Amino acid sequence: MESTDTAAHRLGRRAFLAGAAASATAATVPIAAPARGAETDAVAVPRQPAGLGATGKDSPKVGGDLGNQNHSSLKQITRRNVSTLGGAWHVNLEAGSTASAQQSTVVVENGVLYVQTTQQNVFAIDGRSGKTKWTTNVGTKTTNMRGVALGEGLVFSTSGENNVYALDQATGAVKWKRALITADEGGGDTGGCDPQNGQCGGVTGTLAGAVVYWDGLIYVGMQGSTGGARGRAYALKAATGEVAWTFWGAPGEGEFGNDSWEGDSWKTGGAVPWIHPAIDPALGLVYWTFSGPYPRTDGSSRAGDNLFANSIVAIDAKTGKRRWHFQSVHHDIWDMDNVMAPVLVDLTIGGRKRSVVVYGSKVAMYYVLDRATGKPIHGMTEREVPQDARQKTSPTQPFPGGKPFLTQAPRADKPTRPVPHYDWGGLYTPHWDRPTIIFPGAGGGADWSHLSFNPYTGWIYVGYGLINSGFSNARDGRVNTSRPLGEYFGGGIAAVDPRTNTPVWTKDGDWSLAHGNGILTTAGRVMFQGGPDGVLHAMNDETGESLWSFQCGAGVHTSPVAYEIDGEQYLAVFAGGNGLPYPDIPKGDHLWAFKLGGTVAPAAAPTPPSKRNQIRAAAVAGSAVDNTVTLGRIWDPATGKPGTTENTVAQNAVSPQHLRIPAGTTVTFVNPADNANPHSADSFFDNEFNTGIVMPGQSKAHKFDKPGEYFYNDAFFAQNTGKVVVY
Repeated sequence: MESTDTAAHRLGRRAFLAGAAASATAATVPIAAPARGAETDAVAVPRQPAGLGATGKDSPKVGGDLGNQNHSSLKQITRRNVSTLGGAWHVNLEAGSTASAQQSTVVVENGVLYVQTTQQNVFAIDGRSGKTKWTTNVGTKTTNMRGVALGEGLVFSTSGENNVYALDQATGAVKWKRALITADEGGGDTGGCDPQNGQCGGVTGTLAGAVVYWDGLIYVGMQGSTGGARGRAYALKAATGEVAWTFWGAPGEGEFGNDSWEGDSWKTGGAVPWIHPAIDPALGLVYWTFSGPYPRTDGSSRAGDNLFANSIVAIDAKTGKRRWHFQSVHHDIWDMDNVMAPVLVDLTIGGRKRSVVVYGSKVAMYYVLDRATGKPIHGMTEREVPQDARQKTSPTQPFPGGKPFLTQAPRADKPTRPVPHYDWGGLYTPHWDRPTIIFPGAGGGADWSHLSFNPYTGWIYVGYGLINSGFSNARDGRVNTSRPLGEYFGGGIAAVDPRTNTPVWTKDGDWSLAHGNGILTTAGRVMFQGGPDGVLHAMNDETGESLWSFQCGAGVHTSPVAYEIDGEQYLAVFAGGNGLPYPDIPKGDHLWAFKLGGTVAPAAAPTPPSKRNQIRAAAVAGSAVDNTVTLGRIWDPATGKPGTTENTVAQNAVSPQHLRIPAGTTVTFVNPADNANPHSADSFFDNEFNTGIVMPGQSKAHKFDKPGEYFYNDAFFAQNTGKVVVY
């Protein structure tokens, strides 16, 4: 960690580091018993800075306040009366469409709710009745929309067409529009940089993340690291849309951090800020998190630490100059980007008040840093980690003082039980040409869930995912960051005490809660969170015990918000589903408001996602293929036959990948004579059959007597996965 541009840094290793959603029956596992009367009491938590903008009657920003604390001071809804909570009103914003996922968290001011849809509409909704006050369309190119900003009588929104809009807050009329990340920005095949904007080849990327307003400026991020976009964070003048400054995630030539990238790899470096930042008005700093580098799982062409990828950067909010940075993962090859909305908190630690920023997500541990200097509050140790010279891996990685809130390797007693025949390890296990299971994976840990800080307990709360990823580099058609087919998914909630950086309790449940499943805590001592199955839960903030639940009709991947009208407290949430980590999350356009005594009934329960990573290829009847599965070949649906060439890297290199047969059928597994490699078919996790080695030109057979769903994969090429459904 370092706060100045000293030559000693030189990115030369480590100097810069020194300087439910769970089901109601799920068990809460205490990690450390809360010490009553000690630092878990409200009196031990100092009053939070007024400049962050406490929420109460209004909730005018995604994250609640400038510190992203996601806590409401409203207390009319309590543990005692939350069971009487019911629907106040419900509206389908897009005429009931289930075509698109929705990730926009509602913001509220003066009794009006403002929210975007993926369909590119911005709405103003009366918070008492649910009636639409105005709707403004901002384009036709759909993209993730995660929330608007309010300020100066304007509503600020991005669009899929990479425009930023300022809309009149009262009418929705467009006041100004500013194009960013335009189509001519790329350096293209020449590899050059556009002199006006600095984009240097690769894809240009798209705008992403909720917009944030503060003191005359709005802050806008972007995404696109998986395609080689060069990341940038923008500040625009709220009154005109003029760009005030741009901060580049991969520094250019002559800029601090550029020498952490091999050759010209910075030009397509990724390091994009795709989630909204936090702002400390007292220090005049904006805290932004930047994603991993590009290529994201192949580090062979980009030796070095690759700043500011996998970093939190404290940026002067007015000038865009770096004040300090902290890199959580050096030279990332695992998609452990740790992009999250940072949380700003004042705490009492060791008898003195400390102003900290809480950062970290996918690695299942938090880095608690001093907001002014970036120095670690609980210490930081650079530990040696496994190496692979081909990946140019970093010799060490930073580990904060305290404890992770999840184990950092797969476990046989969790949904992270590894699919057989993959190599596997834990955090920072390298990979190259074989798929390697790693947990926390690309969608595991806490990913981009919005945290909540509760001043009554002093804890932060976060939803987590128990999801493995199958990593390899992407050369020669290999699959990277895929989730192994047939694996199980799960997740839960963790309460972490940032004063010690240790978990207080964890609560495993049915669903991964790491993809936008934000948590809201309240002064009524109730916390709220929704899940992929569409159920919104109210929970006891001390124990995680479920007190109330409500079916919203589609997956909830936004943060609930609280607001007040004429002394009556409401709760609102937008339920529209998501695309990850479950491909079959129920989607929709349900905007809900709740109040005590509300009479609007829950929505009909949608079909919940599969808790197993399903093969979604269309079923092929065994009778249509002589009850034969061909190994190492991809099914050609046009001909209804296996492909003619061997494939050892695709997940669907078994033909047909999804076979459906009646009980009592014998299936033959064939390795064609013109394949070059041995193959096999080994069922998991039920041990129904195992062909053993099948050499080219050989076959093995198995009779299926018992109805069920049988996943299997290839011991030689583990990602080649199929299933047999017996009815």
